[in-house]
Amino acid sequence: MGTTEETTPRRGRGARERVLVAAARLFAQQGITATGMEQVAEEAPVSKRTLYAHFRTKSDLVVAHLQALASSGQTLEGVLTLEELSPRERILRLFEQPDAEAPAVRGCPFIDAAAEFPDPQSPIHAYAREQKLLMVRLVTTLVAELGCLEPEALAEQLVTLADGAASRAMVLNEPDYGRHARAAAEALLEHALKRDESERAAGR
Repeated sequence: MGTTEETTPRRGRGARERVLVAAARLFAQQGITATGMEQVAEEAPVSKRTLYAHFRTKSDLVVAHLQALASSGQTLEGVLTLEELSPRERILRLFEQPDAEAPAVRGCPFIDAAAEFPDPQSPIHAYAREQKLLMVRLVTTLVAELGCLEPEALAEQLVTLADGAASRAMVLNEPDYGRHARAAAEALLEHALKRDESERAAGR
């Protein structure tokens, strides 16, 4: 009996991780709404009882999946916190696919999730929105560090480019599609910083 009590927590943690790995694979392959909880349990593999012990509802599972992606650093937003890169390099990394070796381009998982759950009150949509608001806050901080006098406006333009490029890369299955948006981002940065430098020199 003592052995069972000691091993159960380890089994539980392993089951949760297996469920998240299985869910991530299935969500990427066929979408969230097309993936049933029974299919996730079979893929994990765990019993349905174990699955629901960790994730009471499918929404709970999807939010946990998105949280795991966010904390992994393997999303567009993840590159913005890479301290070994300069602010400019972090911004321009937004236009590279996080996993260039993947057989298919997946785009932004937060945009995908929000599109599948369009109700703004949905916990899934709400979490996706939080990540997109975090993204613009991070970019705002970076462009401010570069010396931009109106960082919020420039940040919104840059994240719009990044999200649009990620979506088109997914639709076209073209990992290098972000190069087009990167060129536009470089032009935006150069124009904004030169303008602000001129304004500072003029004492405005």
